[in-house]
Amino acid sequence: MDPIRNPYAPGAGQRPPELAGRDEQLDQFKVVLQRIARGRPERSIVLTGLRGVGKTVLLNALRSEAVRAKWGTGKFEARPDQRLRRPISSALHQAVRELGHPQSEDVDHVLGVIKAFAQRDAAPNAKLRDKWSPGIDAPAVSGRADSGDIEIDLVELLSDAGGLAADMGRGIGIFIDEMQDLHPEDVSALCAACHEISQSGLPVIVVGAGLPHLPAVLSASKSYSERLFRYARIDRLPREAADRALQGPAQDEDAEFEQGALDAMYEVTGGYPYFIQAYGQVVWELAPKSPITASDVAVAAPQAEADLAVGFFGSRYERATPGEREYLRAMAEAGGRLPDSEKDEVGSVLTSDVADVLGRKPQSLSPARDALLKKGLVYSNERGRVAFTVPHFGKYLRSVS
Repeated sequence: MDPIRNPYAPGAGQRPPELAGRDEQLDQFKVVLQRIARGRPERSIVLTGLRGVGKTVLLNALRSEAVRAKWGTGKFEARPDQRLRRPISSALHQAVRELGHPQSEDVDHVLGVIKAFAQRDAAPNAKLRDKWSPGIDAPAVSGRADSGDIEIDLVELLSDAGGLAADMGRGIGIFIDEMQDLHPEDVSALCAACHEISQSGLPVIVVGAGLPHLPAVLSASKSYSERLFRYARIDRLPREAADRALQGPAQDEDAEFEQGALDAMYEVTGGYPYFIQAYGQVVWELAPKSPITASDVAVAAPQAEADLAVGFFGSRYERATPGEREYLRAMAEAGGRLPDSEKDEVGSVLTSDVADVLGRKPQSLSPARDALLKKGLVYSNERGRVAFTVPHFGKYLRSVS
């Protein structure tokens, strides 16, 4: 097969040639955009799921829908080592510019509020050179969004930005990836701000994406968060959508998969979008001609698995310390011991079973488990249980141990 025409492209957040299986979320979001722009009440949105299910891709697709609706949008990726002020200031700066409000004085005022909010990241007596600036020419507005209390300041900031959007009958969307990595105080402030904005009826929405435990992070911050957000679990693709993700791009390049090849591809990928792209890319490279057969998939599978072992699984495993790797391997072994009748849909295991594998007390393993939780390699779907954030990670660890 011609490698230049290979349509499959595995990558972090890279949109596949066929965004299959996400029509429901896209259609719902279009309705949300129109309702908010018309002053109707709507909740902000949270997308959750494992690594590799396409959360970032969908987040970007939702943002594109907002851009097409002529909304102002901004996006950032949360990081454990960074507080909220700087990234959300940059995102709002971009959103205000996209709005294109005709009244320059009103725009400058909001930009000044954004600047004041951002600069409050530094201590009040900090020197000018130590104050970060988001590249805004307008002077900072004193006495607005600069109190130093992130909850108060964020409410004022989003209120002013929302008022600017309301003038034009549009909205502002802030898109946050890896939302579970926000600092706890920032999570609380963001929830409070969304609550206030919703009550005020201003056209501002937050769309977040994160790992499966993100709802628990939000709930621990504000008890009303379960009513504040519309939660959408992003999972692996059903069979029909997975076939479309493979067959559609192939047909665009005058090629196709035989039914047996589609059966084999679903078996090895499990319907996970990243795996579909990864296996599809290698199968295309190694298949001699179209149509692609089940035999072609069998030949390509070892190389695809080797590529995933280095780039998808291995890179994450290398982030763990020796003690954390021991915990990960014990999780994989504990999961492998479970009979099918006792396995849940996320492949979680009891922390006590992990301790049994290692012959240690569960309490002694808490530091390793907590460190893995912070690194986003595992998550707790319920008390006393733990699961991998990466699909097929347990299978990978059992194959290399």
